[in-house]
Amino acid sequence: VPRPVSSAASYAPGLGARSHHAEMGLRGSLTSHGSGMEAAFRIEQRTLANGLRVIVHPDGSAPLVATHLMYHVGSRHEPPGRRGFAHLFEHLLFQGSENVPEGEHFRRIQAAGGTLNGTTWFDRTNYYETLPSGDLDLALWLESDRMGFFLPAITQEKLDNQRDVVKNERRQSYENRPYGLAVETMLELAYPPGHPYRHPTIGYMEDLDAASLVDVRGWFESWYGPNNAVLVISGAVDPEAAFARAEHWFGEIPARVVPESVPVPVVTEGVKSAGVITDRVSVPRVYLMFHAPAFPDPEFEPADVLCSLLSEGKSSRLYRSLVYDARIAADVSAFVWPTESAGMLWVVATGRPGVEARELESAISEVLEPLRADGPTEHEIEGARNRARRQLLRQLDSVTRRADLLAHAAVLRGDPDYLNQVGARYESISGAEVAAAAASILDPSRRTAVHVIPRTEG
Repeated sequence: VPRPVSSAASYAPGLGARSHHAEMGLRGSLTSHGSGMEAAFRIEQRTLANGLRVIVHPDGSAPLVATHLMYHVGSRHEPPGRRGFAHLFEHLLFQGSENVPEGEHFRRIQAAGGTLNGTTWFDRTNYYETLPSGDLDLALWLESDRMGFFLPAITQEKLDNQRDVVKNERRQSYENRPYGLAVETMLELAYPPGHPYRHPTIGYMEDLDAASLVDVRGWFESWYGPNNAVLVISGAVDPEAAFARAEHWFGEIPARVVPESVPVPVVTEGVKSAGVITDRVSVPRVYLMFHAPAFPDPEFEPADVLCSLLSEGKSSRLYRSLVYDARIAADVSAFVWPTESAGMLWVVATGRPGVEARELESAISEVLEPLRADGPTEHEIEGARNRARRQLLRQLDSVTRRADLLAHAAVLRGDPDYLNQVGARYESISGAEVAAAAASILDPSRRTAVHVIPRTEG
């Protein structure tokens, strides 16, 4: 399943993304009691004079602190001819700043026993560190130097070097990986030309080649101001002290004029005929994408529970029918992406040897249509809610992941307190809500399909 592209190998998706990622600390907890779920995370927030939103989540369960700086800019903000620039820029931000030499950001964090990364997706770019709590100043200094003093350190040599790195990443993850071009093809089919969600975050080779130092300066000055960012500090910290340190390191960075939000045209119609890719694969794989609610939409959580009902666990409808009963699929998954706009619900099934992609898509439809027409059973709803609760608990099991989810909730929903509401929201989802989601989202007119089939010799 494609995830946001990153400068390193790890990524913790936002709430709602199905993934295989308690005691939540002395000052915040999320526990499941039988059929109920209660959440009470301590969350405090302030906005600096320059517009930087600072969110502090104290948790004294371990002597660690996670910092998470998320900018409200991603691949959907890229202009034509520069597809992939948001991700390329993320790479450049690790190449040093005015007071931090190239490679020093990684060296200092790792020398302190910490971890770090950055990722880019459609709607946002994030940078994060997890360190011993006594090293909070180190993380804040490094991030503030990038936000305030990045441009003096960038050179043509660094741009050319990271351009080559990103192009090689595209080759490895898309062009030379089995099934690697399926999602890119899906986006190009499902959205009209010019739509901001039509291209993959990794971008295109010709656009990466065209990127210049002028583009770097313009992107930084347009999007990387404190008034277009959220800073989350999560872990063993005193809130007042954390706010004071954030003010110390970021308070003097001036606000910038942020461009108007990129409009996202509403698309509800799918494409009737399937796109077909021949690839160096031994078995076919079918990708279906339905236009669906986005992350801030009140219908997002029912759509997520619908995905759990479809494919999570051996008793789920798609798994039981395709993998266990008919034995035409080796695996199947359903998931909804937590995007800010233009929501997408995906169904992906890998066939067994000898099975044709058309047969596999037909079998998926035979499962989806009765669900769309008749809705789920109460037993299915209960199981899907239970699985959603377990998933939520897994996603909130560390200060690092909570910092990530707080940043996503603040940037994409405008409300970090979503973490204190989401447990009750999933608990309250009714069969009628999931039935309504199935009837609306799984409408065949909203579906686009891509088949990846084995390439035959000659």
